[in-house]
Amino acid sequence: MNLRALKKFCSSLPGSVEKIHFAPSNVLVYTVGGKFFAYFKTSDPEKWRFSIRVTPDRFLELTDTPGIKPARYMGRFHWVTIVKVESMPGEYLTELVEWSYQRAFSSLTRKKQNEISSGAQ
Repeated sequence: MNLRALKKFCSSLPGSVEKIHFAPSNVLVYTVGGKFFAYFKTSDPEKWRFSIRVTPDRFLELTDTPGIKPARYMGRFHWVTIVKVESMPGEYLTELVEWSYQRAFSSLTRKKQNEISSGAQ
């Protein structure tokens, strides 16, 4: 999966909002209801590294994989950084993003979840 396809997938999830955050670091963030579920670093030296939240078991599994490491400052919350998105199988990556999205979505209030589900944001 390439960067463009991954960004398109993140944007396609219900209620997903894409925005630049944390200037001047310039992080492209994907949120649902104000909760982060994925982000890209957009400035050097870590340009286009991708981070998502995973389960504790997946965190251990993934951080043992070359090219995947605990996300800076967020690793303690089970976020991982994928150094080269292109090296990951597309289906596996979309599964990880969907889990991260569902984790963020489920932390919203029922009212906010219903608004997003009905498209009334």
